[in-house]
Amino acid sequence: MKQPLDIVIMAAGKGTRMKSAVPKVLQKLAHQPLVQHVLDTAAQLQARQVVVITGHGAEQVEAALTQADGVEPRRRFARQMPQLGTGHAVQQAAPVLADDGIVVVLSGDVPLTQEDTVRALVEHCGGTKLALLTLQMDNPFGYGRIIRNGAGQVQRIVEQKDGTPGELVVNEIYSGIMAAPASLLKGWLANIDNDNAQKEYYLTDVVKLAVTDGVPVVAHCIDDAVQVAGVNSPQQLAELEREYQRRQANQLLQQGVRLRDPARFDVRGALTCGQDVEIDVNCLFEGAVTLGCNVRIGANCVIANCQIADGAVIHPFTHIDGEKLGASVGRDALVGPFARLRPGAQLGEAVHIGNFVEVKNSSMAAGSKANHLAYLGDATVGERVNYGAGCITANYDGANKHRTVIEADVHIGSNSVLVAPVTIGAGGTVGAGSVISRDTPANALSVVRGKLTQKEGWKRPSKKRDA
Repeated sequence: MKQPLDIVIMAAGKGTRMKSAVPKVLQKLAHQPLVQHVLDTAAQLQARQVVVITGHGAEQVEAALTQADGVEPRRRFARQMPQLGTGHAVQQAAPVLADDGIVVVLSGDVPLTQEDTVRALVEHCGGTKLALLTLQMDNPFGYGRIIRNGAGQVQRIVEQKDGTPGELVVNEIYSGIMAAPASLLKGWLANIDNDNAQKEYYLTDVVKLAVTDGVPVVAHCIDDAVQVAGVNSPQQLAELEREYQRRQANQLLQQGVRLRDPARFDVRGALTCGQDVEIDVNCLFEGAVTLGCNVRIGANCVIANCQIADGAVIHPFTHIDGEKLGASVGRDALVGPFARLRPGAQLGEAVHIGNFVEVKNSSMAAGSKANHLAYLGDATVGERVNYGAGCITANYDGANKHRTVIEADVHIGSNSVLVAPVTIGAGGTVGAGSVISRDTPANALSVVRGKLTQKEGWKRPSKKRDA
């Protein structure tokens, strides 16, 4: 029978070198808190529960990580007050750890440990051993060293400040990640002490206690340093961000996506691409974005929470943000440059949205066009509509939003205002410069303009000159 998996995440540190009022584990990588990446890994592992150990900024961290029931593994919080070391931190989780499980200890500031790596570590544990995730490092300064005996068996971990010169030449380091049978780990935690240079309770001391108890200690050594890289400074955060984005880009390249420059590309969410997608430089994708086959994304675009269908072209400097409502771009549509699609924008097949056009909570049916300098808010636009330059839907009366309906084959002349609620009948034409506040019939020309007033020989006011 497979043993249940419980995950403990250490997230109590202050992060002094970050020089920030925001707790370290809430600093963002790819637009998510560092600790959220670790929680995502826990969810992939189908853990029974996750215990997050908080300390510095505990209220802030716990509030940020509050979850909806049933979405992820059960989440608990344990407070470490004061912070007396890593061993002391995990001690706070011990009371809620059942004896029948395997416990994996992760760090909230080590965001890029992969699911398969943790699974391999759990397999090494097997419910009977203490398993450590280790790494060979050319410059191991600052890390705990793995000390083995002559037979190559792990005997203990020595911290940087406690190591002898002979021990500190060892380049196999402990990552801070371990897996152990819960029943054994709880006993070891109860017996660790603070007899060391830092006067702290080290989690690493469980290794020598396991050896004393005759429990095998095994190491799962990986060669990918990024998976165990922690964040302690803005520089380290920036470096890890770039490495994360490089890996996202490489995955897409392997899938056949054409990235003009992988070094100028950012994903802060989930990007799914069809075949023969092309993405130019300096594009940012946030939330859930899906690009169909043969989609082209121009340079300097920001696209969030949007579905873009086959053959669509998003020209440079376009901003699409669907937020919770989402946004969609139909097959063979053209959007931009310098266009903005806001939440609820739904563009049909072959729709054209040109420069400096904003669409919000509006649908546009197949073949409709708004080519420049226009606003469509809370509107339903039929097929083959031509929406002229400078036109707006006046959708807000100061208290409530109202909807505009533009039926099929309508032409809206330049600089017109459609005052909602209003319906423009199918096949109708609105003359340029009109303000339409009442429904118009089908196939009618509607023109609303003030009387032209002219004064011949009129002169503009001029500035008075000093004498």
